[in-house]
Amino acid sequence: MDDMVLKAMAKWPNVPHCYGWLGLDARGNWWLRDAAAQAAGAFAGGAAGAKGSRLEHAGLIDFIGRNYGHDDAGQWFFQNGPQRVYVELEATPWIWRVAEGGAVHAHTGAPARVQQLLTDEAGRVYLQTSGGFGLVHTQDVPAVADLVERGGAWQPQAVRAADLPARFSYVTSPQARHAAGLADTSK
Repeated sequence: MDDMVLKAMAKWPNVPHCYGWLGLDARGNWWLRDAAAQAAGAFAGGAAGAKGSRLEHAGLIDFIGRNYGHDDAGQWFFQNGPQRVYVELEATPWIWRVAEGGAVHAHTGAPARVQQLLTDEAGRVYLQTSGGFGLVHTQDVPAVADLVERGGAWQPQAVRAADLPARFSYVTSPQARHAAGLADTSK
């Protein structure tokens, strides 16, 4: 995390967490969800306007990426100074980009090494990597298919999409979990 974020956390340790205001879509884009977007429905629900406004500012996107992490309950967040802004996930906590030669990096730019390749019943492709679990960006599925055809470590295993959050310990909607009154394990 950025040094200024760590200093702010030490200076103001009891700032309330924020839920529902930030989302990560299945293509690695960040979305700001104002009150109107939240009222339109769940981030991943598909209702018109529920995603909010896509963030376009490169500096802000980089700042979020550098300060992106998770708590012990598998809820992903952006540490914005002293405040945790929990992230609504459309799919997974990481969106992987795959180059034709097999180099992999996250939507945040962090490089990773592939440990496991998985596919679900809808044909979506996932990677378990040294950096964590995530969905392969749709534009990079052809590169993965080429790597599978070449053999080696890129051998897919079948999974059920519904099993992924429990299997890889992530929460797609911290807002729903918070609304349900589940204990906050982030401190």
